[in-house]
Amino acid sequence: MKTFLKTTVAAGLVASFLFSAAVAQELAPLNSDTEKDRMDWSQLEAKLGAFPKLPEGTKAGAVSKTLTNEYWRSLGEGYTKFGDKAGVPVVYQAAQSEGDQLGQLTIAEGLITQGYNVLLVSPQTDANLQPVIEQAKAAGIPVVNVNDAVIPQAEHYVGNVQRDNGVRVAKWFVENRPDGGKVAIVEGQAGVYAAVQRTDGFKATISESGKFEVVASVPGNWDRQTSYDAATNILQQHPDLIGFYANNDGMALGIVEAVKAAGLQDKVAVFGTDGISDAYTSIKAGELTGTVDSFPVLTGEVALEAALRLVAGQKLPRVVATPQALITKDNVARYQGEGVDVRAVLMEDAAAAN
Repeated sequence: MKTFLKTTVAAGLVASFLFSAAVAQELAPLNSDTEKDRMDWSQLEAKLGAFPKLPEGTKAGAVSKTLTNEYWRSLGEGYTKFGDKAGVPVVYQAAQSEGDQLGQLTIAEGLITQGYNVLLVSPQTDANLQPVIEQAKAAGIPVVNVNDAVIPQAEHYVGNVQRDNGVRVAKWFVENRPDGGKVAIVEGQAGVYAAVQRTDGFKATISESGKFEVVASVPGNWDRQTSYDAATNILQQHPDLIGFYANNDGMALGIVEAVKAAGLQDKVAVFGTDGISDAYTSIKAGELTGTVDSFPVLTGEVALEAALRLVAGQKLPRVVATPQALITKDNVARYQGEGVDVRAVLMEDAAAAN
């Protein structure tokens, strides 16, 4: 009976996905990194004006990958923070794990039926929440795809340039390890847009110098233990390795433990992605070399602001790009020192980049 139910649910998901794809052909598949219809987060007020008055009783629903990962808890903190400021209640729910695709779909579909005025989604994969797009559209509910996996038919996306995560780390190696050497990648979930883009950005950029060899690029599935095991195997095969790049911080921290166990912490640089608090602690302790912080709390604030501007009837570009920065021991105090206003620092970064 359990097998029958699983098969039936999976078949329903596939059928719903095919239906959604068929009826949404008018919208070009989204590539959030290269979409030209975009705006930087720092330009929201400058281009769209002060935050608008919202319809009475506006409320927002949000669904994420999982709350076992600090990144997604921090994103929810950002939703709540801006919701409190705007006087908008936010319900934030998540799947039990990063692989619970059907569970996440059920949560998202439930939010559609509960009368929320806007839905923010961070999908498990590029496909598992695709059916929600058309269901929400039929109900007149705008949907904002927030970071990580990208729904091809999403009308609005808020998040960082995923490829740039890998590019930034690769540039660090080129600048700080001028003699080159062997490096390895521990990837996130296979086929997920963010993992693919981050990995490709690192590989392409580090290969341009001609001095580095990517000797391994293996899946870690966003899991710390899996990544520890993978790194242990890689170090046994390549004891002269000079560095790792991991697609998120949880995996990077697992790699750090493997490097320490091998007694190579003074020779092997390790970088992650996301900027979770444990990554900052590890950087300050001289263990993790660095992380690409994508500032999830601020991303949550920006995403809800963009979503509520849609509710108010404003026209937004398809992509609102959020900030990121490569954090190492050399600049950690700038972004997480005592009394630091991170939003103000990132606005300075945005102004310097323009």
